[in-house]
Amino acid sequence: MPRVRVKVDGATYRDEVEPRLLLVHYLRERLGKVGTPVGCDTTNCGACTVLMDGLSVKSCSVLAVQADEREITTIEGLGAGNGELHPLQRAFHEEHALQCGFCTPGMIMAALDLLRENPDPSDAQIREGLEGNLCRCTGYQNIVRAVRRAAGEMRRAPAGEAPGALPRKGGVA
Repeated sequence: MPRVRVKVDGATYRDEVEPRLLLVHYLRERLGKVGTPVGCDTTNCGACTVLMDGLSVKSCSVLAVQADEREITTIEGLGAGNGELHPLQRAFHEEHALQCGFCTPGMIMAALDLLRENPDPSDAQIREGLEGNLCRCTGYQNIVRAVRRAAGEMRRAPAGEAPGALPRKGGVA
């Protein structure tokens, strides 16, 4: 059985995994990272989006063995560790950008990748950046407003001090 060494939310794990095990199932079932939901298992909805080495990926389209020697950030890994929410999490809450909450982790992770690439996106750019993430409850207006609000907060934070200032490229140390 293949072995993997992966860093998830700052902790390094070494495991044997089935060759066909999807990353989303590894995260949820092996590591208990249940904040990453299993949506469609077909890459259509984006609910399972996580960051792999700083880039958003749909974890239902990545095998756990492909995460070997990679750094994964889940929705649980975003906060400051002291209970303080990441600016995107806070903005989604304050702008009422969620209803049932099922798509929210994937939306936030995709938005984080977008804001690293473009720290001051227009509404159209936000919509384009999130187009692979579906929400069946909202009309997306509050989601766009939340991303714009978080972008402003993240731009105002001192460099390196923003909770959103995770490194672009990671890897297992």
